Amino acid sequence: MLKELKEFLFKGNVLDLAVAVVMGAAFNAIIKSLVSDIITPLILNPALKAAKVQNITQLAWNGVKYGSFLSAIINFLIVGTTLFFVIKAANHAMTLGKKEEVVEEEPAPTQEELLAEIRDLLAKK
Repeated sequence: MLKELKEFLFKGNVLDLAVAVVMGAAFNAIIKSLVSDIITPLILNPALKAAKVQNITQLAWNGVKYGSFLSAIINFLIVGTTLFFVIKAANHAMTLGKKEEVVEEEPAPTQEELLAEIRDLLAKK
């Protein structure tokens, strides 16, 4: 059962889907921040003054919270980099598993065995 779980999890399709979901969520955060922190304040409140800054998400200029947008971009880059290394390690683990399978195959027949098979086939004719 553990072997089946390992085979399922390390299939290319499952890994691709997992990466797509995680990257999609991170990219969604960028889009939400772009709309709510950049575009909406420019449209609705162009006369707001700069806010007092306490952390990066509160960086603002005329109501535009570019700190939140930068934070979303940094989070996206960190998630993307982390996933790159996780997938690279998974691909390496899959290639190691394939090398082990090659070692477990039957050894090639010797020259004497091949000649004996040919002799037997010729004798049957």
